[in-house]
Amino acid sequence: MENKSLNQIIAARKEKIQKILDLGINPYPYNFKVKHSTDFIIKKNSGKKTSIAGRIMSLRRMGKASFLNLQDMNGKVQLFISRDDVNSKTYELFKLLDIGDFIGVAGTVFITKTNMPTLKIEKLELLSKSIRPIPDVKEKDGEKFNLVSDKEFRYRKRFVDLIINPEVKNDFIKRATIINSIRNFLNKNKYIEVETPVLQPVYGGANAKPFVTYHNALDQQFYLRIATELYLKQLIVGGFERVYEMSKDFRNEGVDRSHNPEFTMLEFYQAYVDYHYMMDFVEKMFKEIAKDLKMKTVEVDNIKIDFSKKFHRKTMDELMKEHLNEDVDLSSQSGLFNLCKKYNLKVKKSDSIAKLIDEIMRRKIEPHLIEPTYVINHPVEISPLAKVHRDADKSFTERFELFIGGMEFANGFSELNDPIDQRNRFEDQSSKRNSGDEEAFPIDENFLEAIETGMPPTAGVGVGIDRIAMLFIGTRWIRDSIIFPTLKTLK
Repeated sequence: MENKSLNQIIAARKEKIQKILDLGINPYPYNFKVKHSTDFIIKKNSGKKTSIAGRIMSLRRMGKASFLNLQDMNGKVQLFISRDDVNSKTYELFKLLDIGDFIGVAGTVFITKTNMPTLKIEKLELLSKSIRPIPDVKEKDGEKFNLVSDKEFRYRKRFVDLIINPEVKNDFIKRATIINSIRNFLNKNKYIEVETPVLQPVYGGANAKPFVTYHNALDQQFYLRIATELYLKQLIVGGFERVYEMSKDFRNEGVDRSHNPEFTMLEFYQAYVDYHYMMDFVEKMFKEIAKDLKMKTVEVDNIKIDFSKKFHRKTMDELMKEHLNEDVDLSSQSGLFNLCKKYNLKVKKSDSIAKLIDEIMRRKIEPHLIEPTYVINHPVEISPLAKVHRDADKSFTERFELFIGGMEFANGFSELNDPIDQRNRFEDQSSKRNSGDEEAFPIDENFLEAIETGMPPTAGVGVGIDRIAMLFIGTRWIRDSIIFPTLKTLK
């Protein structure tokens, strides 16, 4: 067959639309009564009558009788049409159909000589005429050929990806199950779901660079939120004892395997508990998700992770001893600097203790935390909203980060509720910001006023929903877990 250009194909299909109209048929009708999905036919309900609808994925015209494959949300099934089983107008319509068209059909299920469940068409309606072709996919013995395999194309044209690779739908159905599981878990534990502003006059709650926007009517600059933390804590001050929000957050930072500028974050806060309680609670939540997905284990880089086991809890010095075989004094700047140099990490002699610890953890420890592990007790300098540790060195906080498969999934702490300490830490952040640190956040006087009004002992957690989806669908790329990831516009 001669290769036609896209414009030629579109022109030919538009001509077919006119021929369909000449038959007195509307190529874009308003509805169709669907009785079953394709799985009714796949289950071999031989002799039963039904009606189904979906997209034509292949056509094999053979004169007076033809076969075609139709795909809906639940799968793909074979259809059979014969000139003897339908009226002449319907068969004329059939001859004007193309791969990609949506049709509705009614008929009787039968089994072919090759044991293929098939629907014999008795009635056929065109539901939507496709004028732009979908990529041609051939299948043999369950293997696909001419597949749209370019990841970048699939992310940009997700609608084509879902048509050609219908199994991708399962990933996003699984993501929806994860979100429902989390909501059900929090709701049954008496948490109240709330909504806080996306447009914020002052950004905060994380160390990140924000997106900036402008409101014309108010003549004021706003920021797209980088976190919901400061608003949710104000609700704790106001008397809510358990709150959560599933939010879209935005950070004007780099894009890599585990970061997207627009992402979905879960944050929840509970009064009168601490980070020990929250570690137990988060562990229960992950086990609940695994249960709802009917997945006892997940696989990361060919390593099976069993969610029935207890999550590990380890301090940074314990992890350095375990993975580097080093006894590390976390209060010694010179000792940490020498350790960084030993492993050729890019640091400066003037770097703070917190920065040196962070570099060692990120480069040498975290990638090896495959089993679910809480890394506990982080430096105050990089934990501006966490309480200082009640027992250990006061330069450390009651903070945890949960790692699974070498990637961070949750960040939580005993929340700082001392208004004087909080103001001092905000001022330290503001000083860093004024010195050029774009990730340090400014002083939020409204939040400080709330804390000064009095906040009870509280613990809070932030969890990356996209990353949880990555874990359970089995991918190392965050774009695979986001149905429309952020991409640079092609010129």
